[in-house]
Amino acid sequence: MACRSGCCCGSGPINEDNARFLLLALFIVVYLLCGAAVFSALEHPKEREAKERWAQRFEHFSQKYNLSKKELNNFLRNYEEANVAGIRVDAIRPRWDFTGAFYFVGTVVSTIGFGMTTPATIGGKVFLMFYGLLGCAATILFFNLFLERVITVIAFVLKSCYERRHNKAVLPQNGRQVSEGNGASGAGEELAGWKPSVYCVMLILGAAAVLVSCCASLMYSAAEGWGYLDSLYFCFVAFSTIGFGDMVSSQRVAYEGHATVAYRLGNFFFILTGVCCIYSLFNVISIVIKQVLNWLLRRLEAPCRCCFPRRGHHPHRHPRRNVVAPGHLRARRDPSIETDAINESETDTGRRLSGEMISMRDFLAANKVNLAIMQKQLSEMAVGNQRQSSSSSRQNGFSGGVGALGIMNNRLAETSVDR
Repeated sequence: MACRSGCCCGSGPINEDNARFLLLALFIVVYLLCGAAVFSALEHPKEREAKERWAQRFEHFSQKYNLSKKELNNFLRNYEEANVAGIRVDAIRPRWDFTGAFYFVGTVVSTIGFGMTTPATIGGKVFLMFYGLLGCAATILFFNLFLERVITVIAFVLKSCYERRHNKAVLPQNGRQVSEGNGASGAGEELAGWKPSVYCVMLILGAAAVLVSCCASLMYSAAEGWGYLDSLYFCFVAFSTIGFGDMVSSQRVAYEGHATVAYRLGNFFFILTGVCCIYSLFNVISIVIKQVLNWLLRRLEAPCRCCFPRRGHHPHRHPRRNVVAPGHLRARRDPSIETDAINESETDTGRRLSGEMISMRDFLAANKVNLAIMQKQLSEMAVGNQRQSSSSSRQNGFSGGVGALGIMNNRLAETSVDR
């Protein structure tokens, strides 16, 4: 039965970006509920055991030394206050000398925030608000620029490997190249249309993150005395900037059998490298998540077409931006078993040549990551050409970026064009 005033869902057509946003919000809520159920099942029994054990120890200690429970509770509260200020039972490095303060500001601007050191004075708390505002913004920009260069290097390496495979493929069995003029021009066109796969980029970044984490875990296991699995856990918590603070590296005054200065430098290097790698990996994984959301939206179009208007039915509507879906799920005009593509755009040409479901242009557009800069880096810098800014970027005055920076600049550029 056709929809009349609105749609079968009780409202008018839903913008695709809004539908994707709502679908992602629903996914996050379900993901949180599932995570809460799993962690509650795993950790809640341990928490009950710890509370019972502590109640027994508290009762035994108060009776053994003839202390009132009120006095003992007051003493423990005083220790909690000292613990917040950085006082521990075991000897640890000073928290607020220059090296300790440098470690603290590093955890602030990187948004790790272990929590083992916090400012206690009013002046320190006020200064932290302004210091963190500029420092966190600058560090996020650094991560974005790091991501640009990492993907540029990955694209260059993948381009070189593809060129080698392609050059071997165009050689006939006798070792002579077929018609140099036509062969060279054809090869040039194919190489110009080739783009690396988002899945290759994700695999390489994932391997780099695992390698850095494994190497760092070896160092932490030897220096801190942690188990290797605990060290891996610390690496993920630190590199992903979660920063619980239950395990914190480089907190002893000195490390026996280890060069303390060398260990602290190694700790700084691994945390910086790990955060950059995990940040880059998160950006790529978010693109894959958006791929899944686009696929789900297309599955939802079948039962309710009026929620997601089809192309051509609304002439005043702007073309859909950043729509990416696996190649085999798109509408095909001229299906081919050999190409398995739709032959309708340069993007699909790149997909056929790379042999993947999504090209690098789709990879960039899917997450709105640096539509002005990173796209040219991946398609032009891999070929060796110098990067040029797009005409729209020059007219609007907005350049690209990655992550939040790319989204903001893209929106500003679109707003400028609409005006």
